[in-house]
Formats: sequence, C-alpha cells, structure tokens
Amino acid sequence: MSLPLKTATAIIVAGSLALSSCSSGGGGGSSSSTPPVQQPAPPPADPPPASEEPERPPVPAAAPDGPSHHPEGKGWNLVWSDEFDGDTLDDTKWIAEEACWGGGNDERQCYTKREDNVEVVNGLLRLVALEEEFTGRTYSIETNPDQEGERTQPYTSGKVRTLGGRGEWTYGRISIRAKLPAGQGTWPAFWMLGATETYGDTWPLYGEIDIMEAVNLGATCNECAGDVGENRTSSALHFGDLWPNNRFITDKTNLPGNVNPADGWHVWSVEWAEGIMHFFVDDVLHYTVRNHEWFVNSPAAAGNDNAPFDQPFYLILNLAVGGNLSEPFNDLGVDEDTYPNQLLVDWVRVYECADDRGKGLACLAE
Repeated sequence: MSLPLKTATAIIVAGSLALSSCSSGGGGGSSSSTPPVQQPAPPPADPPPASEEPERPPVPAAAPDGPSHHPEGKGWNLVWSDEFDGDTLDDTKWIAEEACWGGGNDERQCYTKREDNVEVVNGLLRLVALEEEFTGRTYSIETNPDQEGERTQPYTSGKVRTLGGRGEWTYGRISIRAKLPAGQGTWPAFWMLGATETYGDTWPLYGEIDIMEAVNLGATCNECAGDVGENRTSSALHFGDLWPNNRFITDKTNLPGNVNPADGWHVWSVEWAEGIMHFFVDDVLHYTVRNHEWFVNSPAAAGNDNAPFDQPFYLILNLAVGGNLSEPFNDLGVDEDTYPNQLLVDWVRVYECADDRGKGLACLAE
C-alpha cells in the first residue's frame, strides 16, 4: 500500500521572441544602402512567480501528562498501540493515504503523505490541513489501483490507516487521546471500516464504526448548551443497504461544563463486543448500541444478527476540510481564517478481552 503518488508539475516560463526589421530605400537612378536601425533590446521577461509555501501551524509541544486511561483490572489486555515516540510515521502500523476524491462527502482536501500534512513530532502525530491548491490522484492506489484520474482541490490534509494487515481487530476496546481542531469547516475523525468483503465490497455493506467525529467546533450553534458555540462530538454506526438506502445511527455528546473539546486533551473510546457497543468520552459512557439497531442487506448475513459488526475492522484517522457534514451547518461553508489547522494525537491503543477473546462480552463496562 505504500506506493508513491504519481504527480506531475508543469512550469511554463513565458519567453519573448525578438523580431528585427530592416528598412531599405531607393530613388531615381541611384541607390543607397542605409544600415539597419538598431532596436533596443526588449526588457527581460519577468520570471514566473515563485510558489508560496502555505503557512503551517507552529510545532506543538508534547501533550501534557494525564490519566493513563488503561482499563486496568477490567480484563482488557493491550495488544496494539502507537505512542508516536519516534520521528516518522511507523509504516508497520500506518499508511498515509494519497487521494483527492473528497471522501464521498464533497470534501475539499487532497490527502497527501508529505510531512507538511502528516508528521510525527514531540511524541505526537499531527495531521495538518493547509490552504493550498493541489493536484493529485483522485482515488487511493491501495483501494482503487486501476483508476488513474487526477483531481485538484483547494486544501491539503492528512489521513492515516492501518490498512493492509497493519492492524485489524474483531471486538475489543479502541481508544485515542487527541486534541481537536476548532473552526468552521474542520472535520476530524477517528473511525473504523470493515476489512473484509464477507458481506459485500461496497460501503456500507462492510460496516463503519465512528468512534469520534467533531464538526465546526467553536462555530455558531444555537442548539448547543453553554456559551462556546459548537461543542459536541459524535459517535455513529453506518450499515444497511447500498446508497441511497444506507442507514446510520448516531449520538452527540457534550463534555462536563459544556466546554469546547478543542480547548484541551481528551480520550474517546469504544468497547465493542458481540452484539453490543459502548462509546465513551474521558471514560464516561455516553452511548450504547445493540444489534437489534443495526442490520446489513447481504445474503451472507442471513440469520446473523451481529453482521456486519462481527468481522475484522481497521482504523482510520483523518482531518477533513468542508463537505456535506460541515458546510451546510453552523456558520456555513469553510472559514479560510481557520487554516492552517491541525489534529494532534498523543496515542492510539487497542485492547483485547483476555478472558473472552471470541466475543469480548466479559470485559464490557456495566
């Protein structure tokens, strides 16, 4: 999955073509030769303007210490994690996506694997969204290798996945500690997609688990509690039939005191077991979903109430710009003053229920 994105950059330099003219005259029976008039040389053409590097956010300091959030004493066994202690993205755990298609939601970014957009620094992963025109491959080569088209977008950003066998799990506790971006048009997410084609190869037949999404934090919100504007994060499941007959269920939640989640570091988690999911913010349960609330229209799921959420899923982290979930709401559109912006991640951890590896039920919070 780690093939480089093929891009081509053409620089057209305007040149000038100097034309000389000779004048000759004659009269009567005589002729005379007049030397050509020397024309002044044209001024040199202006060089093409240098492309300006987009401004990047300052390098963040390390995340402050906080509670460990290890679910000790509850039977959970840590089986996979990334603490981002190195100086580059660990390609045995993550692959950075390169794609400009807009994610199916008319988002405005090209995802790249450049350090401008995906960087590990000071013990953090940072996904950086920049306002810059960029042309790249429309679809990811890992998921759409036969589609060669290109697309241009007005922003770039970062997206990483555990795709390609780097990390896939059925059931467990999956957690992230992160500091979210604020601003109209920002859309950070920590989520999962089904890694197999057991129930179909088209979304959402393989299922989607949204552990955390946050849209337009800090923007105007007349329906939000508190006085800091949009301050809700959400968790959701996507399932059902092919679009437009797909289905989803979701829950939005506030932090204690109705503060803005972008103002500090917080932990989002899902405890996922056979037939049930619990979603948490800072270890506080805010949403429970059971298998009678989901389904998948697939012959392979006949008689299986747990499908499609009974198969391996892989992790995704991204920072989207604009799109159908953000631009029609709050202050509308994308606020250019919001960019550059960044999603900061302290760690990602995956736990397995040691006493119930097959179903995960024995370790669930009561």
